[in-house]
Amino acid sequence: MNKPSGLSQLGHQTPIPASPDQAVLERVANPHPDHPYAVRFTAPEFTSLCPITGQPDFAHLMLDYVPGDWLVESKSLKLYLASFRNHGAFHEDCTVAIAKKLLTLLSPLWLRLGGYWYPRGGMPIDVFFQAGELPLGVWVPPQDVPTYRGRG
Repeated sequence: MNKPSGLSQLGHQTPIPASPDQAVLERVANPHPDHPYAVRFTAPEFTSLCPITGQPDFAHLMLDYVPGDWLVESKSLKLYLASFRNHGAFHEDCTVAIAKKLLTLLSPLWLRLGGYWYPRGGMPIDVFFQAGELPLGVWVPPQDVPTYRGRG
């Protein structure tokens, strides 16, 4: 199968971008725009930096979306998410910024992003973003990411 034209990262070694602003998030044509279906990406080892202390923050991100005309190209998504590892931002900012960038790039019929952040200072923060209406008849399983339970 040939690589879709216009992709700059797929098919060769690409370094992790230094920041989300430098990352190139790419899209490919949806081969089935006539039938709504759900796509899920899970990033269980997402990292960013606390903007105050510079200490690492860790999250389990789960992205669900129903594509319209476009799909996110998975290698570019991996590189984009990895670009946050040296980026200082609060949990809410990281989660919502990622969702908004995907909305702008893809114009999906529906998008949901769950950011399940591991605790720092004894308190986990979970951030949820949703846009659009889930089309009737499209099955999307629950995210089922367990809330942080400490040692229990």
